[in-house]
Amino acid sequence: MIKLNTPTKLTILRILMIPVFIVLFFVEFEGHTLAAALVYVLACFTDFFDGYLARKNNIVTNLGKFLDPIADKMIVACALIAICVTTPIVQPANVYYILTAVFTMLILCREFVISGFRTIAADKGAVIAADMVGKFKTLFQMAALFALLPVTDYYAWNALAGEVFYYGGFLLLGIATVLTIVSGIHYLVKNKHVLED
Repeated sequence: MIKLNTPTKLTILRILMIPVFIVLFFVEFEGHTLAAALVYVLACFTDFFDGYLARKNNIVTNLGKFLDPIADKMIVACALIAICVTTPIVQPANVYYILTAVFTMLILCREFVISGFRTIAADKGAVIAADMVGKFKTLFQMAALFALLPVTDYYAWNALAGEVFYYGGFLLLGIATVLTIVSGIHYLVKNKHVLED
């Protein structure tokens, strides 16, 4: 029987937040995108706390190792796709549509590559720790999505505030994308021995 420790329970909670996030984002009522953004941020904090508790109490389980990275990528993928289907509130809208989609593609492709890389590393008993670039990438990505997810609500309440959050969030997402690529390359180069037969 599988026993669930606190970090794993937090990870499962994060997965259960995903349908809540989706419903809040797409079911329209006043403040619905802001509510979805708050769920996203709460999920990010559970990610921080489950990792912190696992390290502090030296609780590492196979279930936790399996679920944690999946939960992270699921919530990020959902949030990125959500902003892709949000109509840009600034012009030229088609340019922002395309750039948002490209940023999303690059970020998700990097995550797939690093996930596969970590699987091979785990097979060889190697642990690939997150570096500072990766941590900054996560921080900028979280800030960007928190700014962009509720932008239609901000704009409905105050057009200037909506534009400020949109431009600011878009800039943060661009920086996060650059850091994503840099950290991905850094992971691969630094740990290239993992691919050696």
